[in-house]
Amino acid sequence: MDGNGRWARERGLPHIEGHRRGAESVREIVRVSGELGIDYLTLYAFSTENWNRPRAEVTGLMRLLEFYLKQEIAELNKSNVRLTAIGRIHELPDSAQRQLQKSIDALKKNTGLTLVLALSYGARAEMVDAVRSICREVKAGRLDVEGIDEKVISQHLYTRSIPDPDLLIRTSGEMRVSNFLLWQISYAEMYVTETLWPDFRKDAYMKALEDYSGRHRRFGRISPSGNT
Repeated sequence: MDGNGRWARERGLPHIEGHRRGAESVREIVRVSGELGIDYLTLYAFSTENWNRPRAEVTGLMRLLEFYLKQEIAELNKSNVRLTAIGRIHELPDSAQRQLQKSIDALKKNTGLTLVLALSYGARAEMVDAVRSICREVKAGRLDVEGIDEKVISQHLYTRSIPDPDLLIRTSGEMRVSNFLLWQISYAEMYVTETLWPDFRKDAYMKALEDYSGRHRRFGRISPSGNT
């Protein structure tokens, strides 16, 4: 969800105002996703690299996270949304961890859209944690080295209970994946828009989904027409 800071700078506002406006986009995209019957929506909310931002901005982001996690429970529950999170959650402030768990518990019985928040998340960190977990199982004798395959690795990622994404949307025109779901997006379709995240609302989202719906996904195979 890139472009919050740029949106704020262009208007002479502090970064946190861009994040507040971006939170409004989150609310709308979650609502639209549920209405469309989308099963999973993963939002890259806070990366491992984001901890390197100015302390005041990080503090503001954590407070904003807590505020919206608490404020949005009723609306998410009304929309039958289930909530989960991926990343090194233990690195979040204690109060943010507590509120996140409260929100997850409050929505756990819902059966509609699963909203996945990537918090203190980095794909490389995820892979490191997966390798460590696998090594512990091998050391304990619960797993043979020769038995390690793609399925085993996937089962040790943060997303073990979440299907790989079909579509990766990159806002603000950035042409990079920024350490996001590197294993999982192997065959995901990519869509890049110049729209900054605070301005990414229903119309922009529908444009991305319409573009995706017209693509033919081959997963490395030859297309029916014979074109590679």
